[in-house]
Amino acid sequence: MKPFLLVLSAPSGSGKSSIARHLLQGRDDLGYSVSATTRPIREGEKDGVDYHFISREEFIRRRDAGEFVEWASYGGHWYGTLRSEIDRIFARGRHAVLDIEIEGARQIRATFPNALHLFVLPPSAEVLVGRLVGRKTEPAAVIRERITRAADELAAVSEYDYAIVNEDLVLAVAQVAAILDAEARRVSRQDTLPAFIERLRRDVAAAVAKI
Repeated sequence: MKPFLLVLSAPSGSGKSSIARHLLQGRDDLGYSVSATTRPIREGEKDGVDYHFISREEFIRRRDAGEFVEWASYGGHWYGTLRSEIDRIFARGRHAVLDIEIEGARQIRATFPNALHLFVLPPSAEVLVGRLVGRKTEPAAVIRERITRAADELAAVSEYDYAIVNEDLVLAVAQVAAILDAEARRVSRQDTLPAFIERLRRDVAAAVAKI
């Protein structure tokens, strides 16, 4: 089977990171693409696990060197996906899970046309705002900016292959898993299928000749 990208996007507070984390815990055919960012590390985060935390100068240098497959500015900081992360996951025969913003997803769509794009929606505005405020990791001005931006981001859902409403995390994870399983059986993703079909046709023709 050809490994592919699973791109998860959503407004902040929709729970896409939680969905990604639970998927990775429950499946061995997935690998998480650790994004690079210029934002400061938060309490409890680990470099190389949650993000690759790098300086703005280093980010720009690596971007200009073509090391990113996508990048975008969000909340005053840069975020991006390193090509080496994708190569690392694909080399293990696994699908790569990308938890990225909408602008980055648009760049991925142009570079990896076979990628699977899924948009995560909050069940209501109240839940979305409550999740953002409840984090207590950012100033009020940043939270207001994220909420305002969320209204614009919701309009991008039509660009995606699938959309799910994350009202119940267990159900949302199950829905994404079902989509993954179905997408993995697409004819275009099954790299061993042409050889199997050719062998099957040959064997059927040989069986007919014996009748």
